[in-house]
Amino acid sequence: MLKFSDLINYLKTQHSITIKPSQEKDLRTIGYYHGYKGYRFIREATNKINFTDLKEIIALNKFDLDLKSIIYPKIMFIETALKSYFIESVLADSNSEDLSVIYTNTITDYKRYTKGSNKYSEAFKKRMNLQMKINSALVRDYQKGKNIEKHFFNNDRPIPVWAVFESLTLGEFGNFFECSNLNTRLTTSKLLGLPTNLDADGELISIIIYALRDLRNAVAHNSVIFDTRFKTAKINGRLVSLLENETGIKNIDFKYISAYIILITYLFKKLNQKNCKSFIHEYLTKCAFLHQNLPVNICFAILGSNNKSIMSLLENYVS
Repeated sequence: MLKFSDLINYLKTQHSITIKPSQEKDLRTIGYYHGYKGYRFIREATNKINFTDLKEIIALNKFDLDLKSIIYPKIMFIETALKSYFIESVLADSNSEDLSVIYTNTITDYKRYTKGSNKYSEAFKKRMNLQMKINSALVRDYQKGKNIEKHFFNNDRPIPVWAVFESLTLGEFGNFFECSNLNTRLTTSKLLGLPTNLDADGELISIIIYALRDLRNAVAHNSVIFDTRFKTAKINGRLVSLLENETGIKNIDFKYISAYIILITYLFKKLNQKNCKSFIHEYLTKCAFLHQNLPVNICFAILGSNNKSIMSLLENYVS
């Protein structure tokens, strides 16, 4: 097994990376495997970064951590707000906060398909899977001793939908939204102020949820985010069209983290938040740090060559 000193020597001799004695503590802090191994490439393992000095790796690690620090609270706010908007729509549609009533009256997307068809079967299966996931989430939190679940279960009372959403992950929320009927989805879309011409089927919010889910999970689990390698699926083109039409920014590419900055800013504006410009400024400050510490070609590969002009247009959008 390699000692830490062996790893240091390996970087020096095999990768020609300059490491000062004072920098060894930094590498030990960020971790050889989580640090160097995680930051030695952009998006694909084959697209390696030609580092020449450990300070570049340390700078990229700091940039990544700083991105997480400004993104995480924004995503948590958005997640809570979207759930709140959706719960309001669910209550209006079902006339009840009882989950069993909501399941019968509102979680009925499958009914838009012909009985016996493949789409009907797929939608009905998704609905049944949702019920199992909800029950599993509630049992999980009850076993953990969460006060909300304990209060309702120990008093033999049906758990209200607002309490259910305290237990759901962002992905489970996305499933819930998809399984709800058209009226509920469109009502939520209207509350958020999404353009009706791009959301006739009420599915834009679920597309947004799934785009944010991967970023949220990566940030929460301290995975690398600077190069958007966290994406588990291709971003739906409707989301790109929405952002481009609404913000006036063209050629938005979710290969770059700037696209997620645009999405978060767009949602913050829709949620009537006043700190959009400060968020953009924070992001640009982090980008400036990266440009100060890494070669221009590497910065462009990470951020895109038009990152600054895109952010300028985004600032105009929120003005």
